[in-house]
Amino acid sequence: MAQVAVIGSGLMGSGIAQVAALGAWDVALVDSDPRALERAEASIGASLDKFVAKEKVTAEAAGAARDRIAPTTDLDVAAEADIVVEAVFERLDVKQEVFRRLSEVCGPQAVLATNTSAIPITQIAAAATHPERVVGTHFFSPVPMMALCELVRGMHTSDEALERARSFAESAGKTCVVVNRDVAGFATTRLICAFINEAARLVEDGVISAEDLDTACRLGFGHPMGPLATADLTGIDVIAHATENIYDDTADPKFFPPALLRRLVAAGEIGRKSGKGFFTYE
Repeated sequence: MAQVAVIGSGLMGSGIAQVAALGAWDVALVDSDPRALERAEASIGASLDKFVAKEKVTAEAAGAARDRIAPTTDLDVAAEADIVVEAVFERLDVKQEVFRRLSEVCGPQAVLATNTSAIPITQIAAAATHPERVVGTHFFSPVPMMALCELVRGMHTSDEALERARSFAESAGKTCVVVNRDVAGFATTRLICAFINEAARLVEDGVISAEDLDTACRLGFGHPMGPLATADLTGIDVIAHATENIYDDTADPKFFPPALLRRLVAAGEIGRKSGKGFFTYE
């Protein structure tokens, strides 16, 4: 049976574990915090129950997926994995430390994937003994609902690593696009960050209300969700951090997070997960 180790049990890690298990992978879900693993198990269970209620999967398939996921605090289980997906906090030093440890633990058969939305893959892979095995697998939140996976080549990523990452993502039900040049923010994050930044500036300058701006984007452009509602769903803190990463790498002023974005983060009004961002939630 194919095995995957997912490192990090937060929203992204638990989502990746869920879709991998539904794709018939045996999943080791690794986190140093046992309470985080408990929360992840509860989240995965609730998500699978919703899928069953909506008849998107059968009760039998959901039960089998639950059984394939093994939460653990022991990173050494990654030694048995065919592919390892790192999904820890979006900070270069944190990710590099994970890849240093994975280089010690994993066998030569393992592809080492990083679920980052903005940090260049080459920078993360610099901490790995074999950077040719490192590839970007940018899943989208919420992972069980979003159909896309953005695959990113680092400077040294091999064709084999890229194709094995593609096979994994496709087996988990995702459609893949490939970014061939490793730039901060890749393709999708650069687009959405520039879009959200400009939307926030228009609201900040009093040009248009947040409600009307999102309505204009939905009805005028055919977007299912406006950019500000997207920021609330993703997390304004996540968006601000991603734009800062891109700005630090490019010095392009369009990626410097506007004052409104930074004030919302400072106030703790970071979107749906806090109950308030650009919009207010029950």
